[in-house]
Order: sequence, then C-alpha cells, then structure tokens
Amino acid sequence: MASETTQHLDETLDFLPKFDDDGLIPAIVIEASSGTLLMQAFVNLDALKTTLKTGYANFWSRSRQAYWQKGETSGNRLKIVDVLIDCDQDSICFMVEMEGVKAACHTGRQSCFYRKLSLNDDQSTQSSEISLSFNDMKPLFNPRDVYGS
Repeated sequence: MASETTQHLDETLDFLPKFDDDGLIPAIVIEASSGTLLMQAFVNLDALKTTLKTGYANFWSRSRQAYWQKGETSGNRLKIVDVLIDCDQDSICFMVEMEGVKAACHTGRQSCFYRKLSLNDDQSTQSSEISLSFNDMKPLFNPRDVYGS
C-alpha cells in the first residue's frame, strides 16, 4: 500500500522534481506524431526552464559540463509540443516535433536507439552473453559533413 506521502506526490500539482546529487534529472524525448523514442539526455533546472521559455529542447551535457540546445549545430532542432513528468517526479519527457532532416542522433539517425540487444546463444565465444545488432534505421546525414572530423 502506498504511503500518504507517495500518494500525495502522485496526485499533486506541485512541481517537486527529484534531481540527483548533481542537480540533474533524465529527460526522454519522443516524437509526438509517431511516438518514436528519439533520445535520452539530462536536464537541470535551468535547462528545463530554458526549454519551457524557448519552446525548444535544451539539455545539460555531463561530458562537456555545458548547456546545449539540441540541433544548434546540425539544424535538427526539437520543437516542444508537451513536457511531461512521471508519477514520482524523477524523470521528464519531452514530446517534440522534429525540424531539419529529422535526425535526433549525432550519428545522423532519426533516433539514438538504433541498436538492439539480444542474448548471445553461441557459448563457444568468449564474448559477452549479450550482443548488439543494428535495426534498419539508416543515417539521414553524414555526421562528418555537419560536425567535422
């Protein structure tokens, strides 16, 4: 049975996000018209506010320790349709319309989720028990042409 505090959080209209120790919360991005999962990144409170203010997806880069607007280099921006938060307020979802050539991934593909996982049944190899394979998602642009080498 859910505690009274949990039930309150599940039903409240108070914005009480559960940012991690670095002040970040995961943000998944879904194309609104198709439901396609495009990417997952992180936002802090400032990136979230900028997203809501500008109407375009903004994130915090953990590797570069900097803000970035998706598509600022490639032109493949993500226009916000809706911003959702999950029941316990520890994950954000950006519902978006894609601009440009409609590629959300830096590899040139529509989605960052272009590889599938499966169990490796071949016990004769020393490789991992889990293997990767590509789905049929092909790049829509050449990353070298956009980002350089």
